[in-house]
Formats: sequence, structure tokens, C-alpha cells
Amino acid sequence: MKLTTPVDIKPSSIKLQPSDRLLFVGSCFAVGIGERFVENNFQAEVNPFGVMYNPVSVLHTLERMEDRLHSFNWVVITLGTNHIYREKATGRVVDNCEKRPQKLFQEEVMTVEECTESLKSIVNLIETQHANVIFTVSPIRYRKYGYHESQLSKATLLLAVSNVLGERVLYFPAYEIMLDELRDYRFYAPDMIHPSDQAVDYIFEIFREAFFSKDATYYYEEFQPIKKALNHKAFSPDSKEYYTFIETTKQSLRDFDKKWGRINDE
Repeated sequence: MKLTTPVDIKPSSIKLQPSDRLLFVGSCFAVGIGERFVENNFQAEVNPFGVMYNPVSVLHTLERMEDRLHSFNWVVITLGTNHIYREKATGRVVDNCEKRPQKLFQEEVMTVEECTESLKSIVNLIETQHANVIFTVSPIRYRKYGYHESQLSKATLLLAVSNVLGERVLYFPAYEIMLDELRDYRFYAPDMIHPSDQAVDYIFEIFREAFFSKDATYYYEEFQPIKKALNHKAFSPDSKEYYTFIETTKQSLRDFDKKWGRINDE
């Protein structure tokens, strides 16, 4: 008896290595996945200019980082919406309204063609720097649009992404996993909109299975006891035993980083 509808995902032919550097850009779902990489000692940077939701804002972030893109092996992009905000006075698409009055901006809805053009610019910019691209569409629904309009927004993004996929431009079905495999509300946060931590952990595990090389898997698994020690909450933080525990953990981290060719700043 099957009680779920699993999303079939073929393992990627391009594999992520332990030494790879990753950039995560996009909606708050990109933050959730990116933070899992940071927490597990991978060289990852997450939304350096803040959370970005639409293709134009993601493109703006990457343009601002153009001189640094060469240092990343992977750019993971999570698109949240096809809605943009244009400043009436200048006509420019803003990435953040900076808490200014709503009347200063005009909300617009990008078409599939407009989204595709922005994504093509994103891909061209990243591929010029010889990095791999992974697109995802955020499973977070937009209540303020109304749920039907939110679905139309996601469909527009999915269609646009399908227009730019290629050998080194890949798609990871986070949206489909959340809606098909984890459709029960117990996998949502209390707001019933955002995925719960458990759901993000589940999606992260599937991402690992699809993209991690054997070495990256070994790296991840070997780091888990160190991570557990680093997150340990002491009952007696001023005790000699806890001081010894901390020093032992720090040495384990230094040995781990040395083994895997990582630089430890401590």
C-alpha cells in the first residue's frame, strides 16, 4: 500500500564536490536550503543582498555580484513569484520597496516570455563564469494574491524555467515534492503557508541524493557528529569538563577541515 505519491528524480550527471562553492539566491525557500549547506560546513553563501522573489530581482543580485561569480561552482536559484514592483518616478523594477508607501510603486505581473528573457540573462551571466545552475520554484504560496492567482504565478515560473534548461542548467522539483509528496498540513509551519523545518529537511535530503558525489556524501556524514557536538547545550557551561569538551570539538573541526582541504580561520 502506497500512502504518498513520490516525485521521481533522476540523479544528476553533474555532481557536487565537498570543495565546491555554492551561491543561493532567491526566495525564503532558498534561505532554508542554503542554511542547511552552511550548517553542514559547506562553502555556501546565501542571498548576500537579501531575499529576492522574482526573476528580475534575482538578475539584479547576480549583476551586482558579477565580479565574484567566478568563485562559485554552483548557483542555486529559487523563484517565488512573477510579480514585480516598479517605482513610478523612475520606471525601474525595485528589489525591495524599503518600507516606502505603496502608492510610490506599481505592481506588474510578468508573462512567461518576460520571465524567460530574465532567466536567459541569468543563465548567460552564470555560464560565462563556468558555474552550474540549479533552478527551483518555491512551494510557498502567496495568500495575498489569492490561491488561484498564486498557482498561476507558479505555473508561469515553471514554464519559463523549462525554456532555459540545458546541460548545465538543471531543475530541482522542490515545488512538486512539497505539493505531491508532502501535501499534508503537518508538513507546514503554523502559518499554513511556509514548509516546516521537517519538510525543508526532507527536501534537502532528496537534493543530496540527486546532486551529491560520493565524496560529498562522505563529507556530509563525517561532519554530523562534529555538528552535533557544536550544537550541544551545556548544563554547566563554566565547568572544566565543558571547557575540555569545547576544546576537543574545536580540534575535531580543525582536523576535519584539514583532511578535506578546508581553511579554518580559528
